[in-house]
Amino acid sequence: MGWGDEERGLFLQGVRAALPLLLGVIPFALICGIASMEAGLPAWQAVGISLVIFAGASQLAVIHLFVIGAPAVVMVLTAFVINLRFVMYSASIAPHFRAVPGRWRLLVSYLLTDQAYALSLTRFHEKRGCRNPFAYTLGAGVTIFFVWQVFNALGILLGAGVPDSWGLDFGVPLTFMALLVPAVQDRPTLVAALVSGVTALVMSGFPYGLNIICAALLGIGAGLLLDTTGEEGAS
Repeated sequence: MGWGDEERGLFLQGVRAALPLLLGVIPFALICGIASMEAGLPAWQAVGISLVIFAGASQLAVIHLFVIGAPAVVMVLTAFVINLRFVMYSASIAPHFRAVPGRWRLLVSYLLTDQAYALSLTRFHEKRGCRNPFAYTLGAGVTIFFVWQVFNALGILLGAGVPDSWGLDFGVPLTFMALLVPAVQDRPTLVAALVSGVTALVMSGFPYGLNIICAALLGIGAGLLLDTTGEEGAS
């Protein structure tokens, strides 16, 4: 793919758009790195998990389940359910990438995160549009990937030596709050967010983090049900 001034400009726009979200990404990455070491993983495995999975929520959930001795099937199922959202993310923005060659779509799919998706979707829906979605999404994705890997590695190096007074735990809810608020744009997404949140709280006492799985499934189901009902009513 040839890159001219327009493509480079859109790439840099993606980079700049991702910068404010790094306030939540950095502590989240540190937490994942530290959690990997606290779980007893060798440093090379901790780095490998971050590179291969590149999905902080499922990485943190699986590490937690590993620490409490959850069965492997529960860990795999948890990661699968948590990451199901990326299937929906990809499907919703796929029409914007029809003209992009397959190998480059694979690269974007690897770099697709909650943050990159939210930024790209918002940009694509603006009135001015986006003449090169690939360049913009790549800019956001590369920025988040680089920062995530650097600070995940720093968390691995620090291990459990970070004092609690640093208050890094704020990074996880901050990251997802920054993504949730702009994503809730209609009734189905609002209902999905509310149902999943309430379910996760009500079922917080369930073992092996099963409340996460149930919350994700019920939230998705509620949102799809309301969306389908709304479409039938409109027709």
